[in-house]
Amino acid sequence: MRAHEAGALHGNDAAPTWLPYPADVNALIPGLFSQQTRRGDDGALEIGGVSAHAILQQVGSPAFVIDEEDFRARARAFKDAFETAFAPLNGAHVSYAAKAFIATRIARWMAEDGLGLDVCTGGEMAVGLRGGMPADRMTLHGNNKSDAEIERALTEGVGRIVIDSLEEIDRVADIAERLGTTAHVLLRVTSGVEAHTHEFIATAHEDQKFGISITTGDALTAAEDVLKRPSLHLDGLHSHIGSQIFDTHGFEVAARRVLALVKRIQETTGRTCEHLVLGGGFGVMYNTQHTPSTPTALADSLAEIIRIECTDLDLPFPVLGFEPGRAIAGPSTQTLYTVGTTKMVELGPAQRRLYVSVDGGMSDNIRTALYDADYSCLLASRTSDAEPAVVRVVGKHCESGDIVVKDEYLPADVHRGDIITVPVTGAYCYSLASNYNHVPRPVVVSVADGEVSPMIRRETEDDLLARDLG
Repeated sequence: MRAHEAGALHGNDAAPTWLPYPADVNALIPGLFSQQTRRGDDGALEIGGVSAHAILQQVGSPAFVIDEEDFRARARAFKDAFETAFAPLNGAHVSYAAKAFIATRIARWMAEDGLGLDVCTGGEMAVGLRGGMPADRMTLHGNNKSDAEIERALTEGVGRIVIDSLEEIDRVADIAERLGTTAHVLLRVTSGVEAHTHEFIATAHEDQKFGISITTGDALTAAEDVLKRPSLHLDGLHSHIGSQIFDTHGFEVAARRVLALVKRIQETTGRTCEHLVLGGGFGVMYNTQHTPSTPTALADSLAEIIRIECTDLDLPFPVLGFEPGRAIAGPSTQTLYTVGTTKMVELGPAQRRLYVSVDGGMSDNIRTALYDADYSCLLASRTSDAEPAVVRVVGKHCESGDIVVKDEYLPADVHRGDIITVPVTGAYCYSLASNYNHVPRPVVVSVADGEVSPMIRRETEDDLLARDLG
């Protein structure tokens, strides 16, 4: 029998070894919830001064709930930390990575708080522009940008286009020449760094779709080619090593290799790269296994890395760019679900798991199925004196892999009609949402100062059928 701190009486081999038996199953795990989340006097969870009951009564279930104060504070913390750390060098700028989650209100918040916006499709660009983000503070990424996307970026005055392949140089140059403008570009380079993360979100090793290889010499060739084009201006280089990364070791190796490329460009062309973007991918806490760093610690460590590497290579300090997305949006948001059926499954001696079905699932959070991601959960509608039970939170879709939370403890008396919350769902949940099984996508709301403000309305059956031409 598994042994827990609470004693062998509570052993359950269905629980993974990393999952601690809770001293209080009603308690909020520090670091998992947004700043304005707490238990109310009646035991129900409150977010931004509004109870979980009141939120769902107003907008229905399930619902993504963004703590506005937390979201904006995290964004400003990254901006302030990196600007401060890099001030003694040549400065730094921070752009929010729209792919984590974007809506017009998010774009407006980021514009008001002084961040830029990193977009990777025409759709994300359109949301940013409509939300009031100045075009010159936007950067367009993408490994397969259409001519229309490139043209719109240049027409709107988007600050930089990130060139992702050798053949894209021709297309961006030709479109810029036709429009009679100069395209400011960054070259996305692959540094050969294997980030310690899921293979689907590691983006700097050689065998993947993004970027131009430093190792093969293609990146140097690309820089030389761009510098010959009158309609292109090489602002600098871009490197992104992956996502959900908890330390700066990978960034150190990537920075060394990218700055060595800057040195080679300088030696062969006489030109230097004024800007270096090291991407984002900073990790967040999804459960007790994870120990994320702070913006200040990350910024100080990365600034020291750049200082050392540039000094060793006798290079001028570039202006650094960083693109956090998950680290801003993820912890600021939680998803409220309503419990439907529950089922206790006997797995063997001392092995039981309570399956808790909710009114959402893989259509609003595919990350568990896609990345084998681990989430936590909490009973949000009340507190309970019942013993903790090992639960698996599952959705309503016709898939055995429709799992939202693989392993967690909830009170054993969780039942139909209860509200549970899954924290840290702000990044890559709604962005990856689908209509699988023709389930409408949930509502997204922001909460602040006791007010609930819908951000993206819930889809309806009419929405689902509107494009069905019969």
